[in-house]
Amino acid sequence: MNLLSIVVPCFNEDESVGIFLEEIQKTLKDYNFEVIYVNDGSSDNTLKYIKELASKNSNVKYISFSRNFGKESAIFAGLKYASGDYICLMDADLQHPPKLIPEMLEAVLDEGYDVAAARRVSRKGEPKIKSFFSHRFYKVFNRISDIDMVEGATDYRIMTRQVVDSVLNLPEYNRFSKGLFQWVGFDTKWIEYENIERIAGESTWSFWGLIKYSIEGLVAFTTLPLSVSTFLGMVFSVIAFIYMLFIIIRYLIYSEAVPGYPTLICSLLLLGGIQLLSIGVLGKYLEKTYFEAKNRPIFIVKESNIEEE
Repeated sequence: MNLLSIVVPCFNEDESVGIFLEEIQKTLKDYNFEVIYVNDGSSDNTLKYIKELASKNSNVKYISFSRNFGKESAIFAGLKYASGDYICLMDADLQHPPKLIPEMLEAVLDEGYDVAAARRVSRKGEPKIKSFFSHRFYKVFNRISDIDMVEGATDYRIMTRQVVDSVLNLPEYNRFSKGLFQWVGFDTKWIEYENIERIAGESTWSFWGLIKYSIEGLVAFTTLPLSVSTFLGMVFSVIAFIYMLFIIIRYLIYSEAVPGYPTLICSLLLLGGIQLLSIGVLGKYLEKTYFEAKNRPIFIVKESNIEEE
């Protein structure tokens, strides 16, 4: 039978890893599979419990980072170490329901799709403010980027080896996996499901963290903000030139300086703000270039029970 590798990024998930494995074993009892836990520098007992599971189950593998590198790095590491013919990516908290895996496999094995991915059709249980900003993110992203992202798309998906190899051939340091999965293309079947609350523990994603992650995604797949800065510069240069002509003409006609100190201050503040905003946008892109140029590794493995080829 074809081997299914299930990649599971983990950060402080000591309450979930055991329950997750039990659910996977129930769902895939007739399948040939391996579970690859990627411990992303957890500060709790996540690694300890993963090692216990690995000692009792030969198909449980693990990778443990030297520190917390972030979920994107954990995803990349899991895909890199996975040896299966098909690779499944999902979270340990069971918000990605294992019961969808057989349907996903059917789409890939029998229906000819390269990817079977899950998308949430509801955000039941989430704060309304979070749902609002998530909805707006997809709208903005699809409007200004070169790729279209399905609203509610999750990292939960099953991919063929060809798709995974294509993603691994994009070794950029600043990663936004949802966008990368869309960028590489391939035929994808979207499977809808209702939002499910965590089986245990609390999410480590803060609201501000999600905002930063959204900005990372936008910067990674569009240069429109740079074009907007250039456009604003051109518009205000034209306005300034016209206003200068107005002042000169009025002075020639009335032989007096044009009053308007408050107007001058407000104009300076407005232009100064736009200049700082433009510099900030430019700095964000320069930051990405800076980190890419360093060519640092995406992750560092401290220990693992997988022999890297």
